[in-house]
Parts: sequence; structure tokens; C-alpha cells
Amino acid sequence: MRIVIAEDAAVIRDGLSLLLTTRGHQVAAAVGDATALCAAVAEYGPDVAVVDVRMPPTHTDEGLRAAIRLRRDHPGLGVLVFSQHIETRYAAQLLAEGSHGVGYLLKDRVSEVGDFLNTLVRIAAGETVLDPEVVTQIMGASRRTEALRTLTARERAVLAMMAEGRSNSAIATALSLSYGSVEKHVTQIFTKLGLPPSQSDHRRVLAVLRYLES
Repeated sequence: MRIVIAEDAAVIRDGLSLLLTTRGHQVAAAVGDATALCAAVAEYGPDVAVVDVRMPPTHTDEGLRAAIRLRRDHPGLGVLVFSQHIETRYAAQLLAEGSHGVGYLLKDRVSEVGDFLNTLVRIAAGETVLDPEVVTQIMGASRRTEALRTLTARERAVLAMMAEGRSNSAIATALSLSYGSVEKHVTQIFTKLGLPPSQSDHRRVLAVLRYLES
């Protein structure tokens, strides 16, 4: 099996290369950024690309976005996202591009080398392999998005102003509403987003976070 590795941490990159080579696989290239990854896939035509999520220059989501582009440009390429981080938005988009030959594993949850190698073989054969925690977070993000869609236009306007840090009084003035109407809208927002009263969590903050995530 021909493999390209994209990992910005040199120790992990070299370790994966050594592991795969000693197990009889061909590591066509081991690179440290998304640009080099795309070039290596185009040059070597690997069976599978192993890609970290966070890579230079910003170390945010370059690797995952590159994986999505590669799936579009090379439909037969298997992609394993291998990272410490879960990026739900782009993970869902990666799966939406086609669920065959794709995987997402968390580095700190892979305890057996054999399981990792078996995952690569399965992805190369067109299977999908996802860490359960990745599935849980993607589904959670999807549910949060659906909940936001249930908000009325007025409720979304109120929530947007909450995200700007405005008080209920300021929101009432800006939207030409009574203070009581704003309070009712805020209560409805909490209800629709599934945010019951809590002593430990500030519902206003959680609601704003959901809005920003969307």
C-alpha cells in the first residue's frame, strides 16, 4: 500500500513513516504542511493519505481542509484524518463529500498498532472508520444547528444582539420592543436550544456560544 503522510510534528511524522515501512508499506512522502501534501498526492498517487488537522501556517484546520480538497480532486484516494483534535464543521463536510474510503481517528485513543494498520487497510479498501467520539461530536454539532433553525427571525435577532454583549434593556431599545417582550424571546431561545436553568452554567453565555458555532 502506497501512503502519503502529512504531519507537522517531525517526531510523529518520522515515527509513522518508520512504523509503516517496517510493516511492508511504501511511504511515498512524509510532509509537514498542507501545500506539500497536495503536491505529494498529485505526484505519487497514493492509496491513502494520513493527515493531521492542524498544520502550518496557522495551525488551525489546514490539514482537514486540504483533505476535503483532495477527496474532490482524487475521488479514489483514501483519507485518514489522524489528530488530537475534532473539528466538527469540516469533519462533517469531509464525510459529506462521500463516506467511502475515509476515516477520522484520535491519536490519544489509538492503543494498538495493529488497529491503526487495520484501519488504513480498510480505508484503502473503501470502508469508513470513525472514532466514536468523533461521531458523537459531529452529531452534537448537527443537533445544535437544527435547534438554531427552530428560532424565529425575531429570536435570532435577539440572540445576535446577545452575542454582541447587549443587555435585555439595550436589545429592547434597539429592536423597539418592550423589556418584557425581550425577556420572553430570551426564554424561548433558552427553551429551543435545550438550555434549562443551571447553577453552574450561564445560559446566556451558552446560547451565544451556540450562535457563534453556527
